[in-house]
Amino acid sequence: MSAFSESMYIDDTLLVPIRSGESTSYRIVHKGISSGTKVEVLEQRKETGYSKIITPGGTEGYLPTRYLTAEPIAKIKLVQANKTLANLKQEHETLQKTFIELKSEHQSLSKNYKETEQSLDKNVQELNHIRSVSDNALNLDLRNRELREENEQLRNNLELVQTDNSRLKEKTESNMMFAGGGLVLLGVILALLIPMIKPSKKSDSWA
Repeated sequence: MSAFSESMYIDDTLLVPIRSGESTSYRIVHKGISSGTKVEVLEQRKETGYSKIITPGGTEGYLPTRYLTAEPIAKIKLVQANKTLANLKQEHETLQKTFIELKSEHQSLSKNYKETEQSLDKNVQELNHIRSVSDNALNLDLRNRELREENEQLRNNLELVQTDNSRLKEKTESNMMFAGGGLVLLGVILALLIPMIKPSKKSDSWA
């Protein structure tokens, strides 16, 4: 007899009775285990063809080794396959939901990218406009300074002209007064000289 412990399954048999010993002459301790039930095998005897097992409920006994299989039966495989299929289906639904969310997020990111690109283009245009306005402002400021300098020069020239004009006016008035005085003096001289050079009536009679 070999002592070991191994998990095995009841083969495709409707019900397998468990007996207290290694033959059909021993009493039945369990009316029957349905196929696909997982049991714990404690020992196997090739001589008798029986194996000692423990059921999931704790019943210990013997049954023919030919009713045991190391692989799950088709029924269990089907259950496991259905369970795997359900898991795969759920995983597929999760992946599909994730895909839809990622697609929506991609569309949103694409929209944001386009809006950002348009905004960037607009900002570049505004920046170029500001630079152009700034250049014009600098040019206007420079021209304004030049005009102010020219205006200041013209104002200075005007003051000089006004000063010269005032001096010229004063000089002209002075010359006119001098000329008027000269004319008056000349008139006085002429008034004194003319009687002296005019012949008298007595002299006229002598002639």
